[in-house]
Amino acid sequence: METITRFFAPPAESFFLFGPRGTGKSTFMKQRFPDACYVDLLDPEMVRSFSAKPERLAEVVRGQGGQKCFVIDEIQKVPELLSVIHQLIEEKQGYTFVLTGSSARKLKRTGVDMLGGRALLKTMHPFLASELGERFCLEEALQRGLLPLVYSSVNPEDVLRSYAALYLREEVQMEGLVRNIGNFSRFLEAISFSHASILNLSNVARECMVERKVVEGYTAILEDILLGFRLPVFTRRAKRGLAGHPKFYLFDAGVFRSLRPRGPLDIPEEIDGQALEGLVAQHLRGWLAYSQEKSDLYFWRTRSGVEVDFVVYGSQGLWALEVKNTATIRPSDLRGLKSFRDEYPESRAIFLYRGRERILRQGILCLPCDDFLIHLLPGKTINDACENPRPFPLPGGRGETGI
Repeated sequence: METITRFFAPPAESFFLFGPRGTGKSTFMKQRFPDACYVDLLDPEMVRSFSAKPERLAEVVRGQGGQKCFVIDEIQKVPELLSVIHQLIEEKQGYTFVLTGSSARKLKRTGVDMLGGRALLKTMHPFLASELGERFCLEEALQRGLLPLVYSSVNPEDVLRSYAALYLREEVQMEGLVRNIGNFSRFLEAISFSHASILNLSNVARECMVERKVVEGYTAILEDILLGFRLPVFTRRAKRGLAGHPKFYLFDAGVFRSLRPRGPLDIPEEIDGQALEGLVAQHLRGWLAYSQEKSDLYFWRTRSGVEVDFVVYGSQGLWALEVKNTATIRPSDLRGLKSFRDEYPESRAIFLYRGRERILRQGILCLPCDDFLIHLLPGKTINDACENPRPFPLPGGRGETGI
């Protein structure tokens, strides 16, 4: 079985590890903590047992003798266990808890949300191109995404088609998050049109034929179950009027493809462009999550419509990135970057496209998108990714995912 090393580095203390289903959390934990005591809350019998008597977990922990590491998979299934875990941590007996989850919604409702800060919050994401190295193929990533669950499958298209249905059944319907599963299914299709676009909830509500506040609630559920995220506007030291609405992305390009309806009136190039921008977005999120330096991800758009797809701001610098699904560079493609650079002269502007040449045009570095992604390494800056020091970096994380 092929093994792909992940960049995620577990902390030494107790931590939450959130991530959508299929990102390899459970596989990673079994490989990284092979001797830990496991509690699998995907087992219905285990859920019934701990739901009826959460304090039973303390008995299990104390009964393991010298065992100090405990992995509890899908902790959101029995959030009442958090009170018990909190108590065990407070006993200072050297216990370490690794709590994985594919939804934060139930945990947000508990009185011991995130264990009062006594456990770190970490996230796991789809594969990064730099984790795959020579195995990374941009065209395949745009069609199928980079979910380990899909990547390892002999029938990736079938897995993608059933992925949303799995979430609807096990994360939405079984957990009672919505009353009308049909409305939520229509919402999933409608919100796919907003991928890599300004999120207008009123338009989505009209498309679904439900009230705006219902769509607002559905969108919050989508974020809580980690299928989507919003990107805020970069407003620091703004000199001009900026857009007020965030952009929206589904977490993986392949999942976007599986949800996005296609017909004779749809333009394939438009869908490809959304997929490419979303692929860059998921890489930037994963890179930021796995890096030690704290930086934030934004986009920039003026009220007149001048836009930059991504802005990365942190202690190491300010970068503006524009993504285009084109093999040629037109002057209009660079307009947003030039406007941003005029406003923020200390920034570095980067244009990612589908061509094969590295070009410096009007002070803007234009890079092949796949070259940039494959050199985007946690712990390194965007400038390092732009230098392209070697054909393919070797993954250097401390855990592995079996494929």
